Amino acid sequence: MKMKKYRILVIALIAMISFNSCDKFLTSELTDAKKTSESYYQTPSDAYTALVGCYNGLDLLWNGSNAFPVVSEVLSDNCLGGTGASDGYGYQLLDEFDKSVSPSDVSIYSNTWKHYYQAIYRCNTLIDKIDQVDWSDSTALKNQYESEARFIRAFCYFDMARLWERVPLVTTPTLDNVAQAEPDSTYTQIMKDLRFAVNNLPSTNYANVTSGRVTKWAAESLLARVYLFYSGYYGKNSIGGETAQTALTAVEDVIANSGHSLVSDYTTLWPAASLAKGVTYAGEDNPEVVFSIKYSSTGDYNGNITGNTWMVMEGIREESHFPYQYGWGACTVDPKLYNTFSADDSRRFASIINISEEFPDYSKADKNREYTGYFLKKHSPVCDSSGTSVVTDFQIGQYQDYFAIRYSDVLLMAAELGSSNAVSYYNQVLERADSSATPATAVNEDMIMAQRRLEFTGEGIRYWDLLRQGIDKAAKTIAENTSISYLNDGGTPPSASQLEANIKATNGFQQIPNDQITLSSGTLKQNAGW
Repeated sequence: MKMKKYRILVIALIAMISFNSCDKFLTSELTDAKKTSESYYQTPSDAYTALVGCYNGLDLLWNGSNAFPVVSEVLSDNCLGGTGASDGYGYQLLDEFDKSVSPSDVSIYSNTWKHYYQAIYRCNTLIDKIDQVDWSDSTALKNQYESEARFIRAFCYFDMARLWERVPLVTTPTLDNVAQAEPDSTYTQIMKDLRFAVNNLPSTNYANVTSGRVTKWAAESLLARVYLFYSGYYGKNSIGGETAQTALTAVEDVIANSGHSLVSDYTTLWPAASLAKGVTYAGEDNPEVVFSIKYSSTGDYNGNITGNTWMVMEGIREESHFPYQYGWGACTVDPKLYNTFSADDSRRFASIINISEEFPDYSKADKNREYTGYFLKKHSPVCDSSGTSVVTDFQIGQYQDYFAIRYSDVLLMAAELGSSNAVSYYNQVLERADSSATPATAVNEDMIMAQRRLEFTGEGIRYWDLLRQGIDKAAKTIAENTSISYLNDGGTPPSASQLEANIKATNGFQQIPNDQITLSSGTLKQNAGW
């Protein structure tokens, strides 16, 4: 019996081939309006334009306030929800894992859900139609395009599986009402896609690949990240034919052959931090960037999104101070995190704005909710010395890329996976951050996790590092490291024990958007604790 259709995949999803420019390297657009998805795929050039749409799907993913990198920090022990004193309590709901904090936010992830499936639909269509193209003797090009689309699909499903665990697994361009898949099925598909990409993308030095394109090195790195999360959370040693050994082999290949390396000064990785310190920004294409989502400032309010629309959430509230352009004040940093850094650790200055030290005349503290005196810096919008935004529209025009995978992550994953060079990899990351630090002579999981927290503050990684150690440990760690006294949810904030219980009740996953459950006529089932 054919399943009932519904709009889980975003209203025919912008008809797959009405693409915008995806960023710096993607400029193709479809000009023949008579072509359809059935007749369009004829030449490699057609396939390339379709691939543009897949990359543009990444631009669209986090087009809203509940972007994955932002909420991942709120969910963790790094940050409180924050935002404005008169705003709704949606971020407090997320921070406290409690829907009663803001009962109206039953579909808080609705746009996020739609945008993931929009990107997936585009990838599915290209993969489904790729054999229609006359590739002649361009088999390698065909495999490259398919690999890139498969990587983007895997990237999306990995985010979704971590956010909601059981999601509809759709691998063909369909609008059918698809039931939720079990996690093993989703992760098997993710690994299948990544392995295809690893096997079919060229072993080319990263510097010889157009910036922003998926590389073999990105696929190998994401494969290891997926393996570590899956094996950690579910307690299984293999998924989709991948094991700890294949994951280690993948990241060791990146280290040995990709050409990637650490930049010498951590601060130069981030525009706002570079300006604040007076050093030269390393740029978007520096050797540490293994994979990034590329943004530009050419978007508009008519759905033509190419800008980083979520950065504004992390700007300091209502008042610009060079080089920090004001924004909406989300993700106020917990003082316990700031105090975890040593004074000599360059990552503290690069990652966190300390109001009392950097501009003590800040006058908008009362405009903030859960004000701590600390904001995230890495994705702070930037202004000039007169306090004017460096982009025309600071809400949608931010062009700073999101570094989804950095080389330091590759080094630490290899160490965690048991590389014989684990101590060396660990020390490379440590000594880059603090040249006065005492090098390690041996490493263990606790050391690596502690280093990862400092290294990736503000990058949306910490929560998932905690969750993959098990829900009990994640819940306990978050509760212990959260300064409960700062919580402000409009009612009675939870105690540490209540917060721990809330997190455990959800198994660490988020609520399925209620509007999607309604559209599915109940095919979708809500997650525990929500």
